[in-house]
Amino acid sequence: MSAAPTLAAPAPIRVPAGTTAQDALKAAGTPLKGPDGAVVVRDLATGDLRDLAWAPEADAEVEPVPAASPEGRAVIRHSTAHVLAQAVQDLFPGTRLGIGPPVENGFYYDFAPKRPFTPEDLKALEKRMQEIVKAGQYFSRREISDADAQAELAHEPFKLELIGLKGGEAASSDDGADVEVGGAQLTMYDNRDARTGDLVWTDLCRGPHLPRTSSIPAFSLTRSAAAYWRGSEKNPQLQRVYGTAWESREAHKAYLEQLAEAERRDHRRLGVELDLFSFPDEIGSGLAVFHPKGGVVKREMEDYVRRRHIEEGFDYVGTPHISKRGLFETSGHLPYYADTMFPPMELENSEYYLKAMNCPMHNLVFRSRGRSYRELPLRFFEFGSVYRYEKSGVVHGLTRVRGLTQDDSHSYVTPEQAPGEIRHLLAFVLGLLDDFGLTDYYLELSTRGDSEKFIGSDEEWAVATAVLEEAARETGLELVPDPGGAAFYGPKISVQARDAIGRTWQMSTIQYDFNQPARFGLEYTTADGSRQQPVMIHSAKFGSIERFFGVLTEHYAGAFPAWLAPVQVTGIPVTDEQVPHLRDVALQLRARGIRVEIDDSDDRMQKKIRTASKQKVPFVLIAGATDAEAGAVSFRFRDGSQHNGVPVEKAVAAIAEWVAGRANTDPTAEALVAG
Repeated sequence: MSAAPTLAAPAPIRVPAGTTAQDALKAAGTPLKGPDGAVVVRDLATGDLRDLAWAPEADAEVEPVPAASPEGRAVIRHSTAHVLAQAVQDLFPGTRLGIGPPVENGFYYDFAPKRPFTPEDLKALEKRMQEIVKAGQYFSRREISDADAQAELAHEPFKLELIGLKGGEAASSDDGADVEVGGAQLTMYDNRDARTGDLVWTDLCRGPHLPRTSSIPAFSLTRSAAAYWRGSEKNPQLQRVYGTAWESREAHKAYLEQLAEAERRDHRRLGVELDLFSFPDEIGSGLAVFHPKGGVVKREMEDYVRRRHIEEGFDYVGTPHISKRGLFETSGHLPYYADTMFPPMELENSEYYLKAMNCPMHNLVFRSRGRSYRELPLRFFEFGSVYRYEKSGVVHGLTRVRGLTQDDSHSYVTPEQAPGEIRHLLAFVLGLLDDFGLTDYYLELSTRGDSEKFIGSDEEWAVATAVLEEAARETGLELVPDPGGAAFYGPKISVQARDAIGRTWQMSTIQYDFNQPARFGLEYTTADGSRQQPVMIHSAKFGSIERFFGVLTEHYAGAFPAWLAPVQVTGIPVTDEQVPHLRDVALQLRARGIRVEIDDSDDRMQKKIRTASKQKVPFVLIAGATDAEAGAVSFRFRDGSQHNGVPVEKAVAAIAEWVAGRANTDPTAEALVAG
């Protein structure tokens, strides 16, 4: 397990009054170019990021922000987004501007063009952006009043809306990317000619930006898509252009290579090629159908986690897919989660909801009879099918669906038992990830923010957060704070796992809940006969079986470990005469629990081998006349290596032992059959 690299904080630098931050950095010998070069500075008095052209009115201490830091990259990407917007208005006059924030690994900008952008348009835009970058225009910040901004941007309706939000309606999280909504001062950023200083282009923006367009080291546009203004389907549909920008050409190249590898590993494509699952239009968006081969992987996952739950002291329960409205009002999910739940249906004069979570029903199981402290910890588990009304724009294969199955569990404990139960659950989930080959991970602690969605007292939240944090730190793993990311009923730990190409996925979660037991009136009898309220701890090991399946598919690029592979062995005869011999081998393998197929089609042997390779079958057993006579097979591996003349008994035993060992790597010929 590895921790994310962190950059050491640079030493503070004094900026005398009236001196630009850039001049102060030069005088201090701070690099201004390259990945380690400063792109902006942080005012240590306020924590604000400032342009290098900033000249404080009084002496100030600043900290240089390197290009290769997360904040440095965000500045590079935001500046590149503005270059994109300038290029769009150069090539497509009359296009109206939305917003252009930096996002993870890149940026986007929303536009209202006269027609949708085409792939050819993106190529032309990228070429125009390169010209703007080469021209070295400099970014110049100026403050502006609301009235002057409205007059200057009278032709930009979306910018005018942002200005209007400044003093009233709450804005979406994206709005602040270009204008400080709710702030006291609006600012414009002008792009000016490097030689004459003439104004070339301007945009409403809070900044900060790079000194010049030529300070952008490397970028590319990736795609365009439709997007609603400020994320609401009630608003106009715009065109969103995505891009990426980096602190060096090397970093940019590495990211593009990762994108290409991610495309090769895309579980949606592999799901079709390997015949694992599909999303029929007749059923609806975000609702997966698992085919027989995908069903094998899903069954192996379920069998594993069912067995592990039993080993860890959980009792299986089962609950229905729908419930009356009142249950979710009692739990607190209505109204807090109403937007992510499917609309209610009217049945027998009552409103019923498809369940979006299992915990309220588990609370009813706990409450179904009196409970004693002797029963605690009391642990319930089920494969609970839940339904989330995700917007169509965010539905993504198996990793973001509308119908999902959670390996959901709830532990009911005394407050004194809570720390031990959380440690127990953490060991469970980390062991599970290790068993499936996801061994590189860190923890994230999601805590209460300022939002009104959180319920419970400050003291209760403080206690719950402290318990989770202590258990998380005991693991020795990196712990990343996530303020405001908690569920409404309590804080949580989530395990963030990195896959084979370094991408991070949120997997298992453990949540401390002091609210639902109170809302449901859950109680247990203590040793002295009094009645006390338990603590409820939510945990999902896979999280979502569908999501975990999708992540595994991409982690292994469809080449599942032998123990998980839908087909573990393919038998290939050289001629039809060897089919009976391979069928006998298959019977022996099946007797050992191995999933095996015989390719007795009319295809030539080499095509059969290619087919098995494309299907990513771990083991191929080839038999010719000599093999059949000798009671042997030629043992071919997924990497293309081959071991000939292996006795059938030895081949069967080797495969069975390897699968039983649940190794997540492929064996070599020497390791498997040579011994």
